[in-house]
Amino acid sequence: MFYGIVIYMYFFDDERHKLPHIHARYQCAEASFSILDGALLSGSISLSKSRLVQAWIEIHRDDLIADWQLAVNGEAPLPIDPLR
Repeated sequence: MFYGIVIYMYFFDDERHKLPHIHARYQCAEASFSILDGALLSGSISLSKSRLVQAWIEIHRDDLIADWQLAVNGEAPLPIDPLR
């Protein structure tokens, strides 16, 4: 969580979008973002919050890909530092 944005990854969540992704929730808005390029996959979130999520993805891409592999294998992902 950073700047009021909650980031999460579901276990076994490779069926819906077929690529590594995260979910971001801010207030009542929710969106999914590609880990590979930060692209918005579904949902909507304010542009300013979307840019924060995309910056965080850019900074932590390697950690996110490693966590994605853990999650799709049913293992708990490791914590990743928030955007500061």
